[in-house]
Amino acid sequence: MPPLELLVFVVGSSTLGAEIAAARLMAPYFGASTIVWANTIAIVLVALSIGYWFGGRLADRHPHMRGLCLLVLVAAVLLAFVPLVADPFLSLSVKAFDTFSLGAFAGSLFGVLVLVAVPVLMLGAVSPWAIRLKLARVEGAGQLAGRMYAISTVGSLLGTFLSALLLIPLVGTQRTFLTFAIALAVVAALGLGRRFVVVPLALAAMLLLSPGTTKAAERGELIHEADTEYQYARVIEYEDGERHLELNEGQAVHSIYRPDSVLTDNVWDGYLIAPFAARREPPKSIAILGTAGGTTARAYAKYFPATEIDAVEIDGELFDIAREYFDLRPRPQLETFAEDARPFLRRTDERYDAIFVDAYRQPYIPFYLTSREFFELAKSRLNPGGVVVVNVGHPESSQDLEQVLSETVASVFPNVVRDPIARVNTLLIASNEPVSAENMRAAAQTVPADLKPLVAAAATRVGPRLRGGEVYTDDLAPVEWLIDKSIVQYAAGEIPPE
Repeated sequence: MPPLELLVFVVGSSTLGAEIAAARLMAPYFGASTIVWANTIAIVLVALSIGYWFGGRLADRHPHMRGLCLLVLVAAVLLAFVPLVADPFLSLSVKAFDTFSLGAFAGSLFGVLVLVAVPVLMLGAVSPWAIRLKLARVEGAGQLAGRMYAISTVGSLLGTFLSALLLIPLVGTQRTFLTFAIALAVVAALGLGRRFVVVPLALAAMLLLSPGTTKAAERGELIHEADTEYQYARVIEYEDGERHLELNEGQAVHSIYRPDSVLTDNVWDGYLIAPFAARREPPKSIAILGTAGGTTARAYAKYFPATEIDAVEIDGELFDIAREYFDLRPRPQLETFAEDARPFLRRTDERYDAIFVDAYRQPYIPFYLTSREFFELAKSRLNPGGVVVVNVGHPESSQDLEQVLSETVASVFPNVVRDPIARVNTLLIASNEPVSAENMRAAAQTVPADLKPLVAAAATRVGPRLRGGEVYTDDLAPVEWLIDKSIVQYAAGEIPPE
């Protein structure tokens, strides 16, 4: 028989390890926003609570080790199959919830509930059951319960770090689930006899299965996918050689590569033009906060080769993908930084003629890149006459997020205009200097010939910023709530489609 302390420890580590892995499993379908994490944590806590109650009842009815080990063994098998059934189930879940436009909140809540609630509930039953078996006399009940829950919590701590820092980066999400399932099956089999050893052996054999494609491409050919430290990334190639970089849920394209042109007919082209709303000359130095596959950096290297470029991307593995699949070659004027955008700005001593903020994950965006304090920091890193360009990715036909960001940016910069460059993207252009379409037209004669049509088109779009939003701060920036509300309003017909 395994010591009850060992069983409780392994169950604790597997429970929290599975929670981390579950959030990772959801990312390719629903993203990795605070909403998804909140749903994952909430479902795990609810399942554990029910499991504690359920385990107490089972312990009183079946006060023996064999029943407890059988419960753990079944939970191990269920946990092992979670990543194997995730793709077809979550794909259907995405399609079903997209039909009703309920967004990541409802979709991820349902996904976590179906996939991991039952095995986590069963694991939650272990601690009260173990306490019941360990309890010899009432006088020591408090000390015993405290010790067992302390052991479980230490196991949970280990499982969290094992999952996040070691297993997921090294072996991937599927094998992370399998590793914890095998550990559970081993300790359970120790209490059930030799014939049950076949279960952990069978689960171990599943490690030999190839994880395969995490999420198949609906169009084009999937030529690369990776579970990076921060997210799920994949590269899709189309018949004409064009490549797209998709992250997490894949609802937005984060970079485009075309073999015959650095122009994309999309939002990245706008960064070549937007600074001319405030400047007569191309920027001599730029910071790109959110480089992804390097589309903007490549374009500047071609059309403005004298511009010094600091390319910032929180996920350093995307730079490797950019070099291999998006032609982001080393250049003397290009320096890459694998850092989060805001800490980078805080520590750098550089000053820029333009700062491009493109670190948002459509439609959910980090709240600390939407606050007044962030834009004050960006302003402090500009040269005189410098400009900040913000890519606002928003639900189609919704203006709520743009209004909020416009008001927040305008609380820092005296001059702000908007360029509704794409269906779900608006560029906000802000500066201490006057910003206008007239400035763009004046600069049209100085840009390369390929860019003159882009300048002309942008000049017809650029106009006054939207008003009516509230100013977000580091203390209060409910950006994910705002976006989910917009999605629900769109679903209810309150926001008319364009």
